[in-house]
Amino acid sequence: MKWLLITSALLFVASIRRPIFVAALGCSLAYLASRGMGLGRLPLIGPQDTLAFFSGALGLMGLPFIYSRQTAGVRWFCWGCGALAGLFAALALPFPTINMPLPPILDTYWFELHVALAFFAYALFGIAALLGVAFLQGGGKAALDLQYRAALVGYSFFSLSMVSGGIWGYYAWGTYWLWTAKELWTSILWIFYSLYLHLRLKGQTWERGFAWLGIVGFLVTLFTYLGVSMLMRSSHSF
Repeated sequence: MKWLLITSALLFVASIRRPIFVAALGCSLAYLASRGMGLGRLPLIGPQDTLAFFSGALGLMGLPFIYSRQTAGVRWFCWGCGALAGLFAALALPFPTINMPLPPILDTYWFELHVALAFFAYALFGIAALLGVAFLQGGGKAALDLQYRAALVGYSFFSLSMVSGGIWGYYAWGTYWLWTAKELWTSILWIFYSLYLHLRLKGQTWERGFAWLGIVGFLVTLFTYLGVSMLMRSSHSF
């Protein structure tokens, strides 16, 4: 069913209209569903599955924002969301699929909940970054308000992901916390968005700074997800 992933990548990149974006999301979700049914679990192991899941999460989390009236004046926003989702779908293509049952250490709903919530949070941080770009390009205060909401919901998902990850860690290793690179950068990311969301209270004088930091936050997110896995040894490396 790899053709579904290829189709979703092409349609996402071509999402100059909302119906094309919806079709791309449908292909992405169909691919993930086919992988999940074939494996008997959520496809969350290995670079291809995680990148494809991230792409689908970007599409799913981006859907309400591209249909929001507040982004109607930002003509490129639908394409921007699609291009971001399409990028990660394309990055997934060269990697082989890992078709195996979950190892005993991962065979728990807490693991699946932890990873799925983290990707939903990552996706919302990506949407927030795009909305920050929209504001900086003259999208108005509405774009900034949406950026805050996207980051706030993403932060909520990420906090729940950390809680479920701690519970999984306790069952897997007998401790809620391990001092590995992934846990460290997860903490950095959580602290960053904790401070970032409070910065909104500073008012109009910090609006441009808030928008820029939302973009920086997504770069920190990408390093937490991809950089740590590729550059550092961790129990979370794919």
